[in-house]
Amino acid sequence: MDHHDRIRRRLLFGAGAAGLLGAVGIAAAPSAHAAVEPDIDSTAEWGARPPNGTNPVIWGSPDKLIVHHTVSANTEDFSREQAHAHAHWVQDLHMDGNGWRDSGYNFVVSRGGWITEGCTGSLPALLDGDRFVQGIHTAGQNTQGIGISNEGSYHEGAEPPAAQWEALVTLCAYACEQYAIPSSEIYGHMDFGSTLCPGIFHERLPRLRDEVERARDL
Repeated sequence: MDHHDRIRRRLLFGAGAAGLLGAVGIAAAPSAHAAVEPDIDSTAEWGARPPNGTNPVIWGSPDKLIVHHTVSANTEDFSREQAHAHAHWVQDLHMDGNGWRDSGYNFVVSRGGWITEGCTGSLPALLDGDRFVQGIHTAGQNTQGIGISNEGSYHEGAEPPAAQWEALVTLCAYACEQYAIPSSEIYGHMDFGSTLCPGIFHERLPRLRDEVERARDL
C-alpha cells in the first residue's frame, strides 16, 4: 500500500465513507465487497513485540465480532503516535501482566480513529478473508469470534469520540464483509461473561449493527 492509498483510506473512514464518496464523486465499485477497507497499522508498523510462541490460525470464518474497551485513560491525544503507544501498553499488559502469548485483541481502535493490529497475524488474515487468528479476549469465544477493542474507559457516562466511533463502524463493516458475518452477529464482551466491558459500547450495539449494515450497502 503506497502513501497516497493510505491517506485516501484514512480520509474515507475519517470523514464518513458515504459523505466523502458523494462529495468527491467517487463511485463505489460494483462488487461483493461494498464496505470500505480501513487503514490498519500492522504490528510491524507500530513495533510490536513478537508473540511468545505461535498464535493459532483458524481456517474458515469467525461467526461473530465481539466489542471491548481497554479501560485505559480517556486521553485527548488523538494522534497516530498515541495509538501506537496505546497498542504497546495493551500488549505489555496482556503479555507481562496476564502472561498471555500476545495482545489478546485482534484489533484496537484508538480514540483518534486509528486502527492497530493486535494479535500478530490478524491483519493479513482479515485481508485474505479465509482465516482468522485466535485471540485471547473472550472466554469460550476465542475460536469463534474476532475481538475488537476500543481505547479508553467507557463507564460512568463517558462516550467515544466521533472519530473512534466512525473507525469502529468501518472496521466492523469490513470484517463482516470479509468473513460473511451478518451485522446482527456483533456483540459486546458482557454478552459472554460477568464483566462491565465494553461499557457504553454495549448500550450502543443496536446503533452499531444498524450503521454497519448501512456501511455495507454503500
